[in-house]
Order: sequence, then C-alpha cells, then structure tokens
Amino acid sequence: MRRLLFSFFLSFISINSTAAISDISKIFRETPTLEGLNVCFGGGCAEIRHISIDVQEWAKVETIFALKTDDAILESQQIANAIGILETIVGAKIGTSGDRAGTFNNSKFPGQLDCNDEAINTTTYMHLMQHYGLIKLHEAEDMRTRSFFFNGWPHSTAVMHEKVTGKRFAVDSWFYDNGVAATIVPFEVWKSGYIPDESPIRKQ
Repeated sequence: MRRLLFSFFLSFISINSTAAISDISKIFRETPTLEGLNVCFGGGCAEIRHISIDVQEWAKVETIFALKTDDAILESQQIANAIGILETIVGAKIGTSGDRAGTFNNSKFPGQLDCNDEAINTTTYMHLMQHYGLIKLHEAEDMRTRSFFFNGWPHSTAVMHEKVTGKRFAVDSWFYDNGVAATIVPFEVWKSGYIPDESPIRKQ
C-alpha cells in the first residue's frame, strides 16, 4: 500500500511539474548529510539544488535539541522548531526566504514553494536530524497526500511516527511562511482536511 500511494504521488508530480520522477525518488532514497543534501523548489520539485550546511548553521539546529528528553510530545515540538530553523538556513542558500504560506495567490512572491516541495524538504530535514542523532523518539516516513481530487484539492505533507506507540503525525510546513515552525498534528486529523485557525491560508 505504501508503494502504491508513493507511485500515485509520483504520477501526480509528473503531471504538475518538470521534475524527473527518478530525481525525486533519489531524494527519498538517499541519506542527507551536512556535506550534501538535495532540496526542492519551483513547484512539484521542478528544481533541485544540492547544498551543504556548515558547522555554525547546524549548531543552531542542535541548540533546539539541547534539552534531552524522553517525552515524545516535547521532542515533536523540538522537531517543529528545528524545521523552521532549517527552512531559514536553506532559504538563504536557494532564494526561498520569501516563501509565503500556501500556494495559490502567491505567484507574485519570489521563491515560492508548493506543498510538494515543502513535504519533500521537510522529510529530508527529518532524515538529516535522524542521521545525526537529534531525533530519538520519532521516525520519518514517506510523505502522504490527502484528497486526490475526490473531495478537495490534493495536499501533501511529511509524516512521522512515535517509535514506541506507533502514533502517526503529519509534519506540515506549508501552512505558514518560510522559517516558521512546522505544524505537527495527528495524521488522521490532518487527513480530514485540517488547516490551523491562525494560518494565513485561511485568508487567501
């Protein structure tokens, strides 16, 4: 089923961007490191940039996890904040610092990402944090998409689960501007069409 859903997503991407499916698949298979990771932008991962993160930049992420915890809720908050920091770091490198919440009505803003760019990048950021041992209590999954045109416009998110309980959570960085902490909610809540009340998307 996971492979089927991922194939459906890749088909959706191929219709809506110039991204090569093989390139997107490579991002999901690779292990990102500070010396090299691939990030998406341009809508549907139409553009991919290979970047690095230096020690000083990574220290900002490590600071978020300075308080060691066995509380999964606290760690999820740390993950959300760290994703915001990484968006700021990466945005300055690839020109997406001006990314605004949502996708529609934002074409006039430079460096805009759609939900697929956000979901792929957020998944990469979680893999990066896992690789360096910052995330202990959660594990990233493949991204997921809701609606598929059947009951609304498709929307994608990164996903993680708690290692002990198996509880799954959407990790969505599309609801707010670049650099804001990601929104983490139970996956089933997200799947039902959840949008935060404070999200600028509600005003678009």
